[in-house]
Amino acid sequence: MHELGVVIEVIKTVENFARKNQLTKIDTLVLQIGELSSMIPRYIQVCYPVAVDGTLLQNTKLEIEILPGNAICKDCNKVFNLIENKNQCPNCGSKDREILCGKEFMIKEIIACE
Repeated sequence: MHELGVVIEVIKTVENFARKNQLTKIDTLVLQIGELSSMIPRYIQVCYPVAVDGTLLQNTKLEIEILPGNAICKDCNKVFNLIENKNQCPNCGSKDREILCGKEFMIKEIIACE
């Protein structure tokens, strides 16, 4: 499970951001994870409490937003969700496509306490 290592790096990044911006308490951390990324949101949720234990983020809430894995068909230009359509264009049936989004893994928002 490589999610734990990634979460630890996210925590370091957020802590560095907090120090640079003189934040002493963070309420919520919002992550965006693409459907096609190698990250499994459920695993991120499970390892998060352990990873933040003893850190500035110890009492933070974690929110995860799932970004769709969309592609565009190179034959008919239809934009479609790869997972819902099993990697095949629902319009023409082609599998010749270009991925537009869904591989992301990023920190969207750090919400500080007042």
